[in-house]
Amino acid sequence: MITGVKTNVITAVEVNMGGDSPQFIPLVKATKDAGFTIREVSGDKAYLSRDNLDAVAEMGAIAYVPFKANSSQHSRGGRVWNKMFYYFQMCREEFMEHYHKRSNVETTFFMVKAKFNDMLKSKTRTAQINELLLKILCHNIVVLNSAVNELGVKTEFIS
Repeated sequence: MITGVKTNVITAVEVNMGGDSPQFIPLVKATKDAGFTIREVSGDKAYLSRDNLDAVAEMGAIAYVPFKANSSQHSRGGRVWNKMFYYFQMCREEFMEHYHKRSNVETTFFMVKAKFNDMLKSKTRTAQINELLLKILCHNIVVLNSAVNELGVKTEFIS
């Protein structure tokens, strides 16, 4: 899932049993297509790929994904990879300040589990997915209400 750093609203979600990295670009794209302004995207090392960095850059944002120990500067044609690799190496503290915003997704997971229980009660896979998506919808209603009333966030609902 992708979540906002200020409001903890869940902007896009995909329920699957596979790896997370293939979901990165579709989730970022879904967030942008939903009308959210994306300036930065933070993700852990599992999301490090040239395609992911390039896709976020093409959407006008910066992806802060830390490089693995065996990553090299050689971009094989990736300008964004080179730029972010250099930034990661030379300005590590600044890079990590941006990257650590990814902890907000853990906070969002905790918020959903704390408010709506961390167990799914449904028996079938389809029902479990629907139950989880309903919990996410309810979470978004709660955090949007808080954002409007406490942060002064303006909402516009499109029908």
